[in-house]
Amino acid sequence: MIAIMVSTAALIIVLSVFNGFEGLVKSLYGDFYADIKIVPKQGKFLTSNDVLLKEIRSVPGINALSYTVEEKAVLVNGDYQTIVFLKGVDNNYNIVNKLSHYVIEGKYDIGTTDAPAIVVGSGIANAVGANPQAPLNSLIIYLPNRKAKNFNSLDAMHSFEVKPSGIFSVQQEFDDKYAFTNLPFVQYMLDLEANQYTGIEVSARNQDEIETIQKQLQQKLGNDFQVQTRYEQNQSLFTVMQIEKWVIYGILSLILLIAAFNMIGALTMLVLEKEKDIAVMKAMGASDNRVQKIFLSEGFLLAGTGGSLGMLIAFAVCFLQIKYHLIKLQGGTFIIDYYPVKMVAKDFLLVTVTVFVIAVIASWIPAKKAADQFYSLKS
Repeated sequence: MIAIMVSTAALIIVLSVFNGFEGLVKSLYGDFYADIKIVPKQGKFLTSNDVLLKEIRSVPGINALSYTVEEKAVLVNGDYQTIVFLKGVDNNYNIVNKLSHYVIEGKYDIGTTDAPAIVVGSGIANAVGANPQAPLNSLIIYLPNRKAKNFNSLDAMHSFEVKPSGIFSVQQEFDDKYAFTNLPFVQYMLDLEANQYTGIEVSARNQDEIETIQKQLQQKLGNDFQVQTRYEQNQSLFTVMQIEKWVIYGILSLILLIAAFNMIGALTMLVLEKEKDIAVMKAMGASDNRVQKIFLSEGFLLAGTGGSLGMLIAFAVCFLQIKYHLIKLQGGTFIIDYYPVKMVAKDFLLVTVTVFVIAVIASWIPAKKAADQFYSLKS
C-alpha cells in the first residue's frame, strides 16, 4: 500500500511540474507569437488586396491585424557582426504582440523609412555591442539584393545605417535571433511593393476562440494560404514537450507496476495463509468466482487506499508549492526561482485509471490461483 501510495504521489507531482513548465513556456511564446499567423502556402511573399482583407475581417472574433516582412540579415558594428532575423512590422504589431513589455533597455521604437531604428534581442546586443543609451552608436544592416544576379559579389547585398533604440529579453531563443524595425524600411531594402508581405499576424478578442477563428480563416482563404495558431508556428517545441511528458508518465507508470509486485506478493501470502478457510468456504458451496472476487476485492482495497492516499499527498504538496514556492530552482538564471506547478484534473483521472488497471492485473493473478487450486482440510 505504501509503495503504491508513493508511486501515485510521485506520478501526479511530476506530471503537475511538467504542466507548470509547459504553461510557463507557452506564456513566453504566447507573448512573442501572434494568436494566428497567415502565410503563403507556396513561396515566401504574399500580396494583399482589398478582397483578401475583406475576407479576413469578415471572420468574427478578430481584434487586430498586423502586416510583417521577415528576412535574414547581417548586423555589423565595427569588427563585430552577427546574423539576425530582421522583422519589419507596422504600427499594429504592438497590439497583436507584447514585445514592448519585454524591453529592458531603451524603448520600443522602430523608427521611419528614412530614419530606421532597430529593437534587438539581448543576445544580439551582446554580440555586436548595441547600446541604445549611446547617441553615436549606430549599426549597419545588410539585406539581400533580390535583383542581384551574382550572389558572390557586393551587389548581392543592400546596406543601411540604423540606430539601436531598445533591447528586449523574452527567452534566449528569441533574444539571440530576432531584431525589429519598421515595415516600410524592410520593404524598401528588399525591393518589395507596398502590398507585399511575408505574413499577416492576427490577434483574437477571446483566447478560447482561436481554433474556431483559424478554421474559419482557412476555409475563407482557401489552399493558397496557411493559417497557423500560436503553437503551430513552433510545432516542434510543443511536440517535444508532449513527448517528454508521456515518456515520463510511461517511466513512472512502470515504477508503479513494479510497486504492484508487492501487492501480488502480499495477496499470494494471504492465499497461502487462508488455504483452510478457502477449503471450508468451497465445502459450504462457495463457487470459484466467489473466492476469486474476495481476493480481487482485497487487491482493489490495497490499491484504492494506497492510490487515494498518494493523490491526497500529491495534492497537498502541489498546493503548498503553488502557494508558498517551497522548492526552489538552483542556479538563479531562470525566469523564476521556483518549480512551477499546475494541477490538471485529467492527470488525476489518468493516474486513477492507471492505478485501477494495475490493481486488476496485480490482483487477478493470486485471485485466480486461489479460485482454481484444490484445497484439502487434511494436513
